[in-house]
Amino acid sequence: MTSAASSVRSLAEVLDRELRGRGSSVRATKERAYLKSELVHYGVGVPDTRGVVREVLRTTELKHDDVVALAEELWDFAGNADGMNRAASRNPVYELRSAATMVLIQKQDHLGADDTDLFERLLRQAHTWALVDPLAGDAIGPLSEHDAEFDPILERWAGDEDFWIRRSALLAHLRPLREGSGDFPRFSRFADAMLEEKEFFIRKAIGWVLRDTARTRPDMVFDWMLPRAHRVSGVTMREGVKHLSSEQREAVLAAR
Repeated sequence: MTSAASSVRSLAEVLDRELRGRGSSVRATKERAYLKSELVHYGVGVPDTRGVVREVLRTTELKHDDVVALAEELWDFAGNADGMNRAASRNPVYELRSAATMVLIQKQDHLGADDTDLFERLLRQAHTWALVDPLAGDAIGPLSEHDAEFDPILERWAGDEDFWIRRSALLAHLRPLREGSGDFPRFSRFADAMLEEKEFFIRKAIGWVLRDTARTRPDMVFDWMLPRAHRVSGVTMREGVKHLSSEQREAVLAAR
């Protein structure tokens, strides 16, 4: 094992140990049931996981390859009471996969479109909004806002057979649009093509992006929703009209 690989492995073991130490078996059982998860759960909340990752990264200098290697190490490893192992009989650990997403988010200045294969692998293997959403919204979203090389990637994702990948193409627009920038015409095109899908997580994602866009640009969201009101699902509608004016909300609901 090279010194770099050994260092990454050591960081992963530290994170595993710290997270296991903060776990709650009661919380783990509840979270596993709530997420319908087949992963191992330690029972650590998101704020605590984020804090552990932030503290470990604060004292460590990582280059691009180290960031990628650490994220992959955390994502793929299983944990047990004696530490981490690669035993195929054990499932990966939810908190370690969550930590992997946080590493990529906190170190996104090291990443770019060349890391698409990594992002896509994690998105396809996540199988839960609790991992897909931070990857798509908090890592890929800000990166794609400032890198045109992501454009064809998001276009491809928007037509993918995997609804988690399609959801990611939508949620990549969330933070930029929430912050008053972003590519609303592209989001509009993606959302329009998916508007009549039956999948809840697609309907929810469209509504979520519309809701947060309307915080600063309600007129733009109103103009988009009004002619499509008859096609919009209930969950998309409920989210999308939250930050419209009362008059706009009534008009959209009446048009449905």
